[in-house]
Amino acid sequence: MHARKFGRHQGGRMPGLLSAAALMLLVLGCASGPVQVRAGQAPRIRNVIFLIPDGMSISAMGLARWVQGGENLAMDELVCGLVRTYNADTPIADSAPAGSAFATGYKTNSPYIGVLPRAGGLWGVPEPEAPMRPAVTVLEAARLAGKATGLVTTCDISNATPAAFSAHTANRKNTEDILEQEVYNGLSVVFSGGYKFLAGKNRKDNEDLAAELLNQGYTYITTRKDFDALKTGTAGESPLVWGLFAPVDLAYDIDRDSAAEPSLEEMTEKAIRLLSADKDGFFLMVEGSKIDWAAHANEPACLAREIIAFDRAVRQALAFAKSRDDTIVIVASDHGTGGVTIGDKSTASGYDTISLETFIAPLRMAKKSGAVFASLVKEDRSNLEEVLANVYGIKGLTEEERELVKTTKLDAYNGMILIGKLLSGRARLGFTTAGHTGDEVCLCLYAPTGSPRLGGTVQNSDIAWYISDMLGLKLKECAKLLYQDAETIARATGATAETDLADLANPVLVLRKSGTELRFPVNKNYCLGEGAKRQLSGVTVYIPETKSWYVASDAAAYLGK
Repeated sequence: MHARKFGRHQGGRMPGLLSAAALMLLVLGCASGPVQVRAGQAPRIRNVIFLIPDGMSISAMGLARWVQGGENLAMDELVCGLVRTYNADTPIADSAPAGSAFATGYKTNSPYIGVLPRAGGLWGVPEPEAPMRPAVTVLEAARLAGKATGLVTTCDISNATPAAFSAHTANRKNTEDILEQEVYNGLSVVFSGGYKFLAGKNRKDNEDLAAELLNQGYTYITTRKDFDALKTGTAGESPLVWGLFAPVDLAYDIDRDSAAEPSLEEMTEKAIRLLSADKDGFFLMVEGSKIDWAAHANEPACLAREIIAFDRAVRQALAFAKSRDDTIVIVASDHGTGGVTIGDKSTASGYDTISLETFIAPLRMAKKSGAVFASLVKEDRSNLEEVLANVYGIKGLTEEERELVKTTKLDAYNGMILIGKLLSGRARLGFTTAGHTGDEVCLCLYAPTGSPRLGGTVQNSDIAWYISDMLGLKLKECAKLLYQDAETIARATGATAETDLADLANPVLVLRKSGTELRFPVNKNYCLGEGAKRQLSGVTVYIPETKSWYVASDAAAYLGK
């Protein structure tokens, strides 16, 4: 194995691929750069578990440590470097391009999901050769290699981060396209929220995707009882399971009804158990989605609890990896959110005399997130101060706080912001923004002894190439198999290509040659022609912005030479 350039064709310095000994030298300041590792030096890696704490900054990790009692997080023993999170063209990333960089090995633009950028410009990112072309993901490449694949997340499954590993579109808001691609993209195990969006009545194309999952042989579940009853499947093969446990997103962990929803830790443990039945190994992405949501709202108690809940999932992944010698665990956030600090403007002087309890005690008293505050308050607001005192530990409101409470609209979103302001003010915590931040985030890695390692300061896109190398995947070759430009296929086979827009919600690519007509419905993994339904290696993607179709190379074979 050899060290790769950042993003292969995106330039930049080589990421560190370090042995354990070389990493120690780097930590001690005795190594000046990455160390190359010879092919065959590492044990064979069969499985990769990639855990993404969405929006978790390094400072938020520190806050979570103190809230849980001061001891280290499980991920702390894996810390090995920093990740640069910027987009192809802007220094502050969104989850869509940042997740896409993790998944494909290419930095891209907002709001793209799984497609190459239209423009580069920042350090190490050249102008793209094929703007907005679908880029194969490590999950898709793992599937082509015969591995089981899984997604676990606490938001709805069509949200940006899981979408970046399983779909391709030029806008993360195209959630109907994303979800349909996910249903047809051969995933083995999915645990998430979002069952509302599978129903035909909630989709513009009127397609019943829950029925389609059953048609494909998936076990489709929506209850905690069915989750607990899941079996591992036959030896050598992972079962096919979609479990969506909420209409949209799952509850914040502090609010979660354990009888109704599994935790992120439980979903991670179950997914690993199901996927590890596959004789060829697996790739699993786990996202702590609502770390980001709590940070956007500047709600520190919920933010810390979401990180602690995510860390329990890391503990499960690490326990599995340490029980064998063929599994790598990676933890990296896609970007920071909120810019939380222990200390605010009020601590500009005397900061070194302020007790720990000043910062942390107000957060520990909160029993619920701000998202449920409105649901606990009576319509006439007569019990408002009682709820603040008993549920959030906020007593003795100042006049300024009382005015803030009085003027706040009571709903889930504003409840988060209100409780965040009250708790942050009392705990003397600062937030710099309600958006994302451009700072580097923590890189954590577990790899078996002797395995190549990432270390130092790396690009987010480097992680995809590291996963590819560790699992023996070939991303460029897989891209050619899954996402051929339809016009190129037409020229090579002597066919014609056109777009059928008779149903705008369901565009179809039509390829014709010598009386043969093949129809490729958008977002699906099959084509229709000559009275037959023919399976494709991947989903058919249409990018309206460029009026371009991309189909699996099987299409050429079906057309003939």
